Amino acid sequence: MQSHPHKISMTQILICGALIASMSMGIRHGFGLWLQPITQTQNWSRETFSFAMALQNLSWGFFGIFAGMVADRFGALRVMIVGALLYAAGLFGMAWSTHPAAFILSTGVLIGAAQAGTTYAVIFGVIGRQIDPAKRSWAMGVAGAAGSFGQFLLVPVENLLIAGLGWQLALVVLGVAVMVIAPLAFGLREPTSPGGKHAPREQSIVQALREAFRYPSFLLLTAGFFVCGFQVVFIGVHMPSYLKDKGLSPEVAGYALALIGLFNVVGTYLAGSLGQKLARRKILAFIYLGRSVAIALFLWAPLSPMTVYAFSCVMGMLWLSTVPPTNATLAQIFGVAHFSMLSGFVFFSHQIGSFMGVWLGGLLYDRTGSYDLVWYLSIALGVFAAVINLPVREAPIHRAVAPQGA
Repeated sequence: MQSHPHKISMTQILICGALIASMSMGIRHGFGLWLQPITQTQNWSRETFSFAMALQNLSWGFFGIFAGMVADRFGALRVMIVGALLYAAGLFGMAWSTHPAAFILSTGVLIGAAQAGTTYAVIFGVIGRQIDPAKRSWAMGVAGAAGSFGQFLLVPVENLLIAGLGWQLALVVLGVAVMVIAPLAFGLREPTSPGGKHAPREQSIVQALREAFRYPSFLLLTAGFFVCGFQVVFIGVHMPSYLKDKGLSPEVAGYALALIGLFNVVGTYLAGSLGQKLARRKILAFIYLGRSVAIALFLWAPLSPMTVYAFSCVMGMLWLSTVPPTNATLAQIFGVAHFSMLSGFVFFSHQIGSFMGVWLGGLLYDRTGSYDLVWYLSIALGVFAAVINLPVREAPIHRAVAPQGA
């Protein structure tokens, strides 16, 4: 192994990465609170709002691949500064758009691209390159837990902003606040090029992609992450309206999303820590199966604020806890030279799932007047994801010394 004389301190990485993830993930976690105010004010259908949110997830995944490539080659700093600027522009556009096309462009494309540069793939890339492999899964759990704490912290704040300032001005305030990501990004500035001393690039981008897409475990992790995206984004965006439709107050929805964020802190940290000791494929299978059981019990039990809060606590434990074991497994199998890019491809699958979950939620609600079909589909997909994660091989891939004719 090569020495790493100029690494950033682990404390600095975790503090700055945690604060960036908290801001970026926390703001987006509350977007479901804007569904009814925006659609009622603008006289748009829920499908219009849902399509913008669906496109945001797709845009996040698509641009995440390229953000990962740039971060692997040149470091995370530039990617994150551009991401912060795009985030602010997208939130301002979300506030002031009066036509569906402008709303979809700002809320969907701009904020999606912003999230690609300010969330886990880029932050975990720095962790993978700068932190010892023995602590890598744990460190990813800490960063993931921090993003979850942002969800817990910011959703009630967003609720208060909407109530106190109105939904438009609330978005403008968030647009200004999100710019704090730019100075924090300097804490993740890597002293030498990621393609230099600490991540020897014995493979080209094309070779790395060809190797990954021919490796069954990469495809299984990618398929599992599709399901993760479908479930969490459907619930995050549509549950506030689902509860309101059932006669519960908006405060219940706000507290439910906040509880998901709070318990996600615990679940994500535990998943990252356990990933140092247990088979990560089994952790992932347990998480996906647990989600299906939780959704089934939620639909079966009589709906009340207490059952909503219980469901939110359980789902929170399982919410983004898939992220550290999935990413730590990727780094262990393929190494860290192209980690952000490969993580970006897996995450793109997550975002295709997110697109389908949030868009189908709005589409099927408008067609049937109910979210039931999407809830049932979420249960079936969770069982599917649990089964396909069990055969994943976690050992490092064996490469030829000179991968000429691989």
